[in-house]
Amino acid sequence: MAKYLVIVESPSKVPTIKKFLGSNYEVVASNGHVRDFPKSTMGIDFENDYEPKYITIRGKGEKLAELRKLVKKAEKVYLATDPDREGEAISWHLCSALNLDEKKTVRITFNEITKNAVKESIKQSRKIDMDLVDAQQARRMLDRMVGYSISPVLWDKVKRGLSAGRVQSAALKMICDREQEINDFISEEYWTLDAVLKVKGEKKPIVAKFYGDKNGKIDIKDEKTVKSIVKKIEKSEFNIVDIKNGERVKKSPLPFTTSTLQQEAAKTLNFSTQKTMRLAQQLYEGVEVNGYGTIGLITYLRTDSTRISDEADARAREFVKENYGEKYVAEGEKKVKKTTKIQDAHEAIRPTDITLTPVMVKDELSRDLYRLYQLIWKRFVASRMESAKYETTSIKIETGGYIFTVATSKIAFDGFMSVYVEADEEKADNNTLLNKISKDSKLTLEDTEPKQHFTQPPAHFTEAAMVKAMEEAGIGRPSTYAPTITTIIQRRYVAKENKNLYVTELGEAVNNIMMAAFEVIIDLSFTANMESLLDMVEEGSVNWKTVIRNFYPDLDDAIKSAEESLEKIEIEDEKTDVVCEECGRNMVIKYGPHGKFLACPGFPECRNTKPYFEKIGVPCPVCGDELVIKKTKKGRKYFGCIDNTKCEFMSWQKPAVKKCPECNGYMVEKGNKIVCADEKCGYAEVKEEK
Repeated sequence: MAKYLVIVESPSKVPTIKKFLGSNYEVVASNGHVRDFPKSTMGIDFENDYEPKYITIRGKGEKLAELRKLVKKAEKVYLATDPDREGEAISWHLCSALNLDEKKTVRITFNEITKNAVKESIKQSRKIDMDLVDAQQARRMLDRMVGYSISPVLWDKVKRGLSAGRVQSAALKMICDREQEINDFISEEYWTLDAVLKVKGEKKPIVAKFYGDKNGKIDIKDEKTVKSIVKKIEKSEFNIVDIKNGERVKKSPLPFTTSTLQQEAAKTLNFSTQKTMRLAQQLYEGVEVNGYGTIGLITYLRTDSTRISDEADARAREFVKENYGEKYVAEGEKKVKKTTKIQDAHEAIRPTDITLTPVMVKDELSRDLYRLYQLIWKRFVASRMESAKYETTSIKIETGGYIFTVATSKIAFDGFMSVYVEADEEKADNNTLLNKISKDSKLTLEDTEPKQHFTQPPAHFTEAAMVKAMEEAGIGRPSTYAPTITTIIQRRYVAKENKNLYVTELGEAVNNIMMAAFEVIIDLSFTANMESLLDMVEEGSVNWKTVIRNFYPDLDDAIKSAEESLEKIEIEDEKTDVVCEECGRNMVIKYGPHGKFLACPGFPECRNTKPYFEKIGVPCPVCGDELVIKKTKKGRKYFGCIDNTKCEFMSWQKPAVKKCPECNGYMVEKGNKIVCADEKCGYAEVKEEK
């Protein structure tokens, strides 16, 4: 009969760990959290110094009863929940819910689910780290206070079913701010000029790019300027004035953190952040591999560190030496600049066994699991390899007082790139013709290629770009990036279309209220500072109750102020001239989870509803009918003709009443200007204030 009881979070870990530990150990799962705040109330005792009121999660009674029976029989209990704040808190909750004896209960953690790591964790058992627990308690309470205090204000203002969150509201603001930048952006014209040059004695021409003159770079702003340059160089000789040969080094990448894994999986594999984390969890918890049994293929997936253990580093370098050659082994450990935002609690994400190559496990894994494992494996191997080296050639050509340049590069030593190339890596332009050119080479102009361009607005956030931006701003932590983005999409505050994230009408309304009433709560620096305070709680340098005591009174004041100001501006349902065809009443505008809609005021007797199209007071440029605000299926706002069965006009920017005086086309609003919708026209003027 088993003497020892090991409690893990996930049932999928049970058989793997049981196999590693043998018959003296009983391994059982808690199936995640066992205690939490009640759903119906805040769950915090404000009169008793903010004491949390935890209750057993509904449906967990049977599981706890099963665990209590096993605890009674065990000589020792090992709490083996995940190695992070949340895992530490779950172990602490288990102690309380199961009334565990401190003398026979210990905490163990392992960064990877392998035989050595699990057995070593038994030897390194310790007490529960209350600093970690308190950091998690503080986070949960802060989020609870924000969500349960602000959400009712949103219900009063925007109506039913909406919610606010400490991190999600800051993330929503980031997306709204980017949307505003894009909407306000005014495109500017610029030109590029290429010269197609024939090299005497060679069949293929070279293409040189316009740079400027001897004083430096010149930006070509319009067609008139480019034509004057072309006119001048057509009559001038082209002379090579400088040839430079050099070397460029591309450093090997760092191993993956949670953030960089999510970004690269999105770019390379087209995975959402949620999918990446779900698959990585499976690779961490363990898969059946022929000849190895069930084994965890990667280390713990929630980390912001690029640190690697000495043992794993040595094994990786030996693997590179044996399989690629000694010259491919990196000379030393790369140092990454550490910021205060990095917790460095775990190693970077890496394979648990580098000798278990992707090819060896391909048949055991689903296609997506294999692709993610391959990405992690290649990135880690590459991180232990030498930099890639390029030979570069750049040529400077003078003509008519202007300078043109042409450059090429070729790989001299592939280094880490023999294993791993990032998704956005540019290919080397190996133009061997440049190696034959000397300062005495004769060049003749074959053709000129002027091209018109327009500056582009900032790109919409993708999930990968959003994760990067959140990390840089210090918003959230590795475990929160994916859930935060998933939440604001599920609540229809943000729509995802073709990888891009767009704020919806509903998201805009929620953000406007948060900006008006709770500006401090969604301020990015405030949210980032709160994360730093939680890190300090984890380190033991700040008391968790101090963070709560300092936070709640200000939040409470903001709630009271918002309730007063929102009561003053509360508006009743707006009546329309649309008549309900079922009962004859004038329909009113309602605001639901998906935005505005028309409803009969006779509810519940009359339940008639229909879509609401808000007129903007501008005629359709195509057919002259009314333009209205519409939404895509996913909730992104656009402007279209009221009758889309007859007219397909649509615009992402709001059209203006005034026609363009230059081309007679329609104009759109951008910030404090109205501009011609046709970029090639480029007309713009300051918007008249109403």
